[in-house]
Amino acid sequence: MVLPEIVGRDAFAALIIRTDYADETAWQMIVAEVSQPSGAGGEYEARVHLVDDPVWAGSTPAAVRAAVRQDDQLSVVFVADRTTMQSAQHPLLALNISDEDKDLDPMYYQELIDSPPAQEFRTTPGAVHDVHANLSLANLDFDGFAEAALADSEGILRPL
Repeated sequence: MVLPEIVGRDAFAALIIRTDYADETAWQMIVAEVSQPSGAGGEYEARVHLVDDPVWAGSTPAAVRAAVRQDDQLSVVFVADRTTMQSAQHPLLALNISDEDKDLDPMYYQELIDSPPAQEFRTTPGAVHDVHANLSLANLDFDGFAEAALADSEGILRPL
């Protein structure tokens, strides 16, 4: 199945795609949380582009990545999958969209080829805006966020 192209997304909006439709209440809680202003005093408006279309139901991370790769303004996509919906903390799956490591020359980049960077991690809805903003501005890299998530006892990135 070919997934639809995401249209109308503001480049400053975090993209969140719902792939699990088992719990509407959980989804509404996630939407409410990612819609809250971010920053220490809530000084930043929440900008999100929500994809709530059953055509995405059951999509794998690889399928989601492939479907959104055309958006050259996008560095990360957040997925509300089964794990997200079933967990009390609703940790979204953050997927790295960058494919800059795709055609590395083994002569110069063998270490990177042997130990590829992280491609995904879990994040609470409250940390989505920090992740999206910092990756969009290239303030931090995806690996840094993935490492922070792995350092957590539950493997989840929490608000910075």
